[in-house]
Amino acid sequence: MGPTLADSKATTDLVNIPPRQTGPNVWYGPQVASQESTWLFILTAQELAELEVAADRIVEDSAVSSSSSTLSLRLLSSLDNNFNLKNLRARIDSLVANNLNSGLGFFVWRGIPNEWSHARKCAAFLLIGKCIGNLRQQNGKGHVLGHVKDLGLDSSDPNVRVYQTRERQTFHTDSSDVVGLLCLRTAASGGHSSLVSSATVFNEMLATRPDLAHRLLLPMAKDRRGEIPSGCLPYFNIPVFHWYEGHLSAIYQRQYIDSAQRFPTAKRLTKEDVEALDLFDSLCDDERLNFTMVLAPGDLQFCNNHALLHDRTAFVDHPDDKRHLLRVWVAPEGARPLPPVYAERYSSIKVGDRGGVYVPGVEPVAPLHP
Repeated sequence: MGPTLADSKATTDLVNIPPRQTGPNVWYGPQVASQESTWLFILTAQELAELEVAADRIVEDSAVSSSSSTLSLRLLSSLDNNFNLKNLRARIDSLVANNLNSGLGFFVWRGIPNEWSHARKCAAFLLIGKCIGNLRQQNGKGHVLGHVKDLGLDSSDPNVRVYQTRERQTFHTDSSDVVGLLCLRTAASGGHSSLVSSATVFNEMLATRPDLAHRLLLPMAKDRRGEIPSGCLPYFNIPVFHWYEGHLSAIYQRQYIDSAQRFPTAKRLTKEDVEALDLFDSLCDDERLNFTMVLAPGDLQFCNNHALLHDRTAFVDHPDDKRHLLRVWVAPEGARPLPPVYAERYSSIKVGDRGGVYVPGVEPVAPLHP
């Protein structure tokens, strides 16, 4: 039997120890996979009609042409004044309240037509993201519309983020309250989406190795991968698990924890830290806990980063038609409170105005292509 809570008490006396988690966001993959009706929804004709009209107005306002490669964000600043979205907004409000904030922590919405133009799909996706909350910049270039596509890069480069490669991502969270994806094109093989409940992973660790669960409540250095806000270190210090105002939240990307060790001033990972991270990874990879879905073109997936971790399997592209997903990071107004330490990555912990990657002087932009 491994060490017990008493064995790690000396290093966790000042840590707010979470209890075993309960509720709908504590789930096991095979069970959730068999209950599609709780997380898979279809866009109705009324919702699509509203979305099409609004998306076309955005495209028209952007004057998209061969010389214009970005969408205007002007009309998104006031949705209710600029668009008639009664049915769409009602459905989104329900999904955010019942799935993202207080339910399983995710949903899939199916039905963006394949025959829509690329610009219309991009505009529609931005519009849905904005209906959920405030759009956040995803990189140092200010992109609020991200493109998940293999750019021929390698994650061994410390300034490359894994979504820019065709490698497996491993289970992780993004630096926002909510991450949304719209599948445009699938790979020849692989590239599937996997989800796991961070509360379930915590419960499993607490039951088998409480000393290692508590180790993940202590700060570890995490690499910023070259996207460094003014006045900040190239890494930040944050625990994996946080128990704050009745919510267990997780923030995790193993590659970035490991690569932060390249900085001489970063806190060194101990043998116990590595053991805790390895156990965390093995539980995320356990098919008893996670499940994998295949996103088809036109499918939207939205996940609560504080309640779930997500993964993308490695993939092989078609020679002339690469796998391509759009991505948004969103800060909803009704999201859970976060502890002050999240400001290390989120810039702010103010609900509705937090998360993303901000570089001074860089304005938000919505590029139509990577």
